[in-house]
Parts: sequence; structure tokens; C-alpha cells
Amino acid sequence: MTENTQQQPPATTPELPTQYAPAEVEGTLYERWVERGYFDADAKSDKEPFTVVIPPPNVTGSLHLGHAFEHTLIDALTRRKRMQGYEVLWQPGMDHAGIATQNVVERELGKEGKSRHDLGREAFVERVWQWKGESGGQISGQMRRLGDGVAWSRERFTMDEGLSQAVQTIFKRLYDDELIYRAERIINWCPRCLTAISDIEVEYQDDDGELVSMTYGEGDETIVVATTRAETMLGDTAVAVHPEDERYKHLVGKQIKLPLTDRSIPVVADAHVDPEFGTGAVKVTPAHDPNDFEIGQRHDLPNISVMDEHAIITVPGPFQGLDRLEARSAIVGALRAEGRIVAEKRPYSHSVGHCSRCKTTIEPRLSMQWWVKVGPLAKAAGDAVRDGQVKIHPQEMEKRYFDWVDNLHDWCISRQLWWGHRIPVWYGPNGEVVCVGPDEEAPTGEGWTQDTDVLDTWFSSGLWPFSTLGWPEQTESLAKFYPNSVLVTGYDILFFWVARMMMFGLYAMDGTPPFHTIALHGMVRDQFGKKMSKSFGNAVNPLDWMDKYGSDALRFTLARGANPGVDVPIGEDWVQGSRNFANKIWNATRFALMNGAMVEGPLPDAAEMSATDRWILSRLNTVVAEVDAFYEDYQFAKLSDALFHFAWDEVFDWYVELSKTTFMAGGPAAEVSKRVLGEVLDVTLRLLHPVVPFVTETLWTTLTGGESVVVAAWPKDSGFRDAGAEKEIASVQDLVTEVRRFRADQGLQPGQKVPARLTLDGTPFAPHEAAVRQLLRLQPEGESFAATATLPVAGATVALDLSGTIDVAAERKRLAKDLAAAEKEKAQATAKLGNEAFLAKAPDQVVDKIRGRLAKADEDIARLQAQLDNLPAA
Repeated sequence: MTENTQQQPPATTPELPTQYAPAEVEGTLYERWVERGYFDADAKSDKEPFTVVIPPPNVTGSLHLGHAFEHTLIDALTRRKRMQGYEVLWQPGMDHAGIATQNVVERELGKEGKSRHDLGREAFVERVWQWKGESGGQISGQMRRLGDGVAWSRERFTMDEGLSQAVQTIFKRLYDDELIYRAERIINWCPRCLTAISDIEVEYQDDDGELVSMTYGEGDETIVVATTRAETMLGDTAVAVHPEDERYKHLVGKQIKLPLTDRSIPVVADAHVDPEFGTGAVKVTPAHDPNDFEIGQRHDLPNISVMDEHAIITVPGPFQGLDRLEARSAIVGALRAEGRIVAEKRPYSHSVGHCSRCKTTIEPRLSMQWWVKVGPLAKAAGDAVRDGQVKIHPQEMEKRYFDWVDNLHDWCISRQLWWGHRIPVWYGPNGEVVCVGPDEEAPTGEGWTQDTDVLDTWFSSGLWPFSTLGWPEQTESLAKFYPNSVLVTGYDILFFWVARMMMFGLYAMDGTPPFHTIALHGMVRDQFGKKMSKSFGNAVNPLDWMDKYGSDALRFTLARGANPGVDVPIGEDWVQGSRNFANKIWNATRFALMNGAMVEGPLPDAAEMSATDRWILSRLNTVVAEVDAFYEDYQFAKLSDALFHFAWDEVFDWYVELSKTTFMAGGPAAEVSKRVLGEVLDVTLRLLHPVVPFVTETLWTTLTGGESVVVAAWPKDSGFRDAGAEKEIASVQDLVTEVRRFRADQGLQPGQKVPARLTLDGTPFAPHEAAVRQLLRLQPEGESFAATATLPVAGATVALDLSGTIDVAAERKRLAKDLAAAEKEKAQATAKLGNEAFLAKAPDQVVDKIRGRLAKADEDIARLQAQLDNLPAA
């Protein structure tokens, strides 16, 4: 059947505690796995490699549900591949998280009444390293709690010596290839963090502001413009209109007065302007707006910065020294005093960018920065997906990827921070600029200084798939484990981290992309589909749920919700349900052990097995094939669901129950079923292990006596199928389900025994009479048996004697009352649906609801009438 590589079980029957207590075993099991080196990756191995990198969490971070979700999926993939015989590397590590980490340490300094400037750059950076050693990286311990099978001996940090060398190497190469340059452009500026930030570090939200319309110019040469940022008008250097807008053709090329200043500015014609939006005229502030900057470049307009790095107005005059928001109010007031305000709209809701770290409103700012020329790099990243070198899963995400990489703007990589990889460029006293590689000496002498900026964190994390393997050195690990087999990450960073890894990997590794497949997952949300956030009050610490229900319960819940590229809702009730599943596995294995389930030796021949045995083995092999197919398609939800229903519904609720009479009877048939039960549990536990590693490790080693399920062989589909046995057991299931439904309808308790006569001759049920009676709590008929209810099911007859088990008169009265209520409901719904006037006026959803009530009433009437008909005479 399925491959069996276990060691012989101990001579005595192993025992399990009566209840599974996750907290008592999880930590011990994990440390045992690590000590035994199960998660290590050997570059000298002749096994086929399987490589995945961890999306490096911030050194400032702690485990949140998003991490737990993503890590569960990666861990499941790598555990399965390890069991399949691959040399698995799950590469761990952390990101230095420039802005976030600097902010944390600066806050700590603030408590001492100091700033980083009090320490100076060198001492401040030393303080950050000290903080990293003492407080950073708590997420590593939490990853162990979750069960992450990462190669801890290979853990990397984006600021460690090797990765720093990789950063300097690729900067030098890009610089020499003229793909890195320095230029003055518009960037996202945070006046609180005092640095440029990347697009991904900008969070947009709708803020209530104001939209002010005002007149520029005098007399016949006036023009109305509107803005939400009146303070920037001090830096206006033009008004732009569309070239074909007849309203303003007479003004194009003329100079008009800029209010509140002694300057005049031109009216320019530019196709960027939408003549249908607002007045069709826009103010142009090239130093404070990216679109305006582009207009300014096309028309050779001057760039006038009106704010400093703290967003304080610097223009001489009455507004100098004011904060941007103070200046906004003061300038509107001054314009109002001059009679130039045409309209004011408050509140005016519009999208505003905020720093993701400190929530300060972003200020677009003209600044001299370092840039990557992404054109050729982005083209290679797009072509790698188009030509099939890299597959994006699910495939429908490809369009979003192409929309991004095909329209990338040059990337601002410099940050005005002290914590990070310092830009390896030196400036000489006579304007010299020298970029220094890792093996080159920096210029020395009077007047030479290094650039003060550091690189964007995404620059170093973009090298992650190969820098962690020793690049630029040609290491054994790089040769063995690059490219990565798959990247598992959220669709939210497809455009940022993923695109940068693609660009850098193809550039640095001679056209070899960093991974074969990009498997994208969604975001974790609460049970109502709402984004989790502390501000919403619905954020969950995954450690709390792991403490309460066990790590396996959390993992199984997350995996069971993981459909590719789709957000994952999760609620505590679902985690509790997964804990119940773990308990069910535990109890079923205890039953198997107590009843002598065996894993040693070959499986008996099919001819020796009962239909029940052949059925479960047929279903087992089908599930092995299904789970394999789902793994290859990254369908974690489907594989988890398949395993859940097979284990709980088919193995525990049917096979175990159907086999109890066989075990009680003993003999050769019982010995066969014990071996089959052992096989089924062995394989089922191995199939479940990648998703729920802790409980399966405890149960599998107890059941089989094997060393560890972590290194056990992954099950294989033997091809065994028995359609006849599957059909036979399906008939038994139908019979039992039908009689159980009837019992419930009659108000019988599940454990209540009822005398019954079974007529099963010539039906598929005949060999299963003992099991059917056991499952349905049916006693032998006895001498005084009187059939008071008869159920025909698929050629069989089940006659029940309900006398003495229920109060027939009371039951008839109850059912008659319920039947009358259902008939009244039907009459009312029928009347409404027959009323043409009502149908003409009622909304569609109301009509649909009444139709649903009618259908439900019909169903209730049929059910209740059948129950009455089956009752014995009163």
C-alpha cells in the first residue's frame, strides 16, 4: 500500500496520557528537533535542494498573526519536502529596519533626556548595536514556539559583515554600470523622522482638510486655481493649463502676479492638465509636488523650496518660521483679506500620505538623493515572468506584477539616517566623487568625506536570496541553494520586496532569477473580514492563542483558511475547533494503541481484508494523491480541509466505529483490522505532520516507535483503489445516517437503546449487521418485539419497537402543533406571493425572502408528516 519505513514498535503496548496537553510537550519537542539537526541544510549533500527564504522580519518586531500565517505555510512546505528526501534550507534572519530601529533607540535616549546628536554618529550606532543585542530579535523565540523548522545555524542579519559586503559590492557594480546616480528630485519626506522614505513606507488615508479656490493675476489677466495645500503657493513658479483649452489660450505665455509675493509667474500649456477637472488651471510648485516637478522640467521652471526639513516655512516675510499647517491657515487668511478667495470647502476629504512609522503627514520635497535607474532592471524582472522562468501563483496576480514593473519610476535609495548601510561614496575637496568597493581603500587626506546617508532597507533585503548564501563569494551554499525553489509572501509586498529581489537577483546572478515560483497569499483579517489593527481593537497576539489552545491549533486554523492570494479571516472559535481536532486525533490514537493497532510488517492481502478495511485503504490512497496535488498547487486550505474530513469523518467517525465490533470479536479478522488501523493512522499522522507538527510527532513516535516523524518518509499513493468497497461502505453510511436522523426526529437520545429487527439479506449491509447495531444502539428484537415504525432503506428494512421509549400521545400532539404552524406559514407566504399588488411594490429581496419561507414551510410539512406517519398508533 503506502511506504512504511518505521522502526519496530516496543514489545510492550505504548501508552498515552488521557488528554493532550500542548504546553507540556511543544517546547521540549522543538528543542529536540533543533539539537538533532533536523533543520540544518548541508551544501555538500547529493540530495536535490529545496530552498525557501524567510521574509526577514524587522529586528524591532514581534510575532503577529501575519507572521504566524506566513510561517505556517512555509513550514508546511519545507517539512513535506524534507520528508520527501530533499535537502531543505529554510533560511532564517532579520532585517535591520533602518527607520523603525533608529526610532526605537532614539525614544530610549529621549527617556534619558538625550538625542542622537548628543552622542554623535559613531556612538549612536554603537548604542543601536547594543540595543539589538539586548532587546532585538525576540521574534526568534516566538518562531520556535510556532514550530518553524528553520536552519538556525545559518541565521543572518542584514547588517552583519557578510551581507554588508554584498551591499557594498552590488552598489559599486550598479554605480560603475551607471545604474546608480545622484540627482535632485521630489521624494517622500518625513518631517518627524527627518529622512526620505520609500513608497511602501507611505500609508495613505482619507483626511479631512480644506479645498481653497483663489485668484492669481490682476484685472482681465486673472485665473482661478484650487489647492488643499495653500502654504505651497509661496513656491509656485507657474500656472498650467491644457494646450487646447480655449478659455485660457489668451493667457498662455503671459506673466501674472503671484499673490502675497513680489513675483510674477508664467502661464504654461501642458498636456498633463485635465481641462475637465476643477477650473482647468493648476498651480505649479515644482519643489513640492512630483507632478509639478515633471511639468517644471518640461518648461524649464525654477524650483523654489519653501520649507526646511522640519516643514517650517523658510520664505522671508510674514509667514517665515511658521509650521506648514500654521502657515496654511495664515496664508488663506491673508488671501481672504485681499479678496482672492473664491470658494472654500471644509471639510474636504482627500487621500493624504503618512509615514508608516510615526504617522506624520508626508511632505513631497525636492532633495538631492541617490537613485537606482530601474528601467533595464525592471524590464528583466518583467521578462523573467513573461518567458516562464518565474511563475506567479495564483496566475491572476501576474497582471498586477506587470502593471508595476512595467511602469516603475527610478528608485530613491538614500535615507537621512545613521542606522543602516552607509553609502560607499566619498567626496573630495575639489568636487571629486569616488565610489568604493569592499576590497578597495577609501580616499584619505584633508577634505575627503564620506556621504552621510544610508541605504534604504529594501536595498539590502532585495539581495536576501543570494547574500544570505555568501554572495559575492562563490560559496558551496550559493551553488547548492540558489535559486530559491519558491518565495512565499503576501501580495501586499509584491511590488516592493519581490520586485527588488527580482531586479537584483537577475542582475547579480547573471540572469538567473532568485526563485522559480512566487506563491502569494493574502492578509489575515478578523472573523468578520475586517483588517486587524490595535486602533480597531481587534488585533490578536498569536502567543495568547498558542498558550490557550496550542501551536498546532493556531497553525491548522491558519492553514485551513489559506486560499492562494485571498485574505484569511480568523476567529478564536475556529482556533478552539482546531484544538478539538487535535484532541480527536489524540483520542483516536489512544483507542488504536489500546486495541493493538500494528505498524510492523507488510499489509495483509486484499483477499484477507473486510470491505471496511479495503474501503479505508482505498480512501487513504486517494487522499494521499489529493494532498500531494494540493501541495504542488499551494492550495493549503484545500489540503487541510481534505485531511480534516478524512481523519475526523472517515477514519475516526466511521472506520474506528465500524471496526469496534471486529476488535471485540477477536480472531484473524481483528488481527487484519489492527494492521490496517495501524497503517491508516501512521500515514494519516505523516500527512498531517507538516501542518500540525507537535501532536503528530508525539502520536507517531508512540505508535510506531520511530525516531521522529520530522524525518519519516512522506507517504506515497500505492495506487490501491477498491470502488466496490467504497460503494458498499457508502451504502452502510447512508443506512446509519438515515436511521440516526429518524431517531433524532423522534426525540431519542443518541445513546438510548431501541429494540430492532434488521432485514439485510441480499443487501450490502448484511456483513455489517453487528457494526450497524453498535452504531445505531439497536438491541436484538426479543420475544415481545412489536414493530411500531418501519424504515425501508436501499432494499433493507429496519423495524423499530418504540413502545416504552417515547410518549406516543405527547409526541403526536407536539408534531401536530408544529405541523399546524408550518401549514399556517405556508398559507401566509402563498397568499402574499399570489397578491399581484404586493409583488408589484415589494423590493426583490423581500419577495425572495418570502419565497424562501414558502420553501422552508414545504420542507417542514413533509418532514413533520413523515414523522407522524412513522409513529406507532396511540
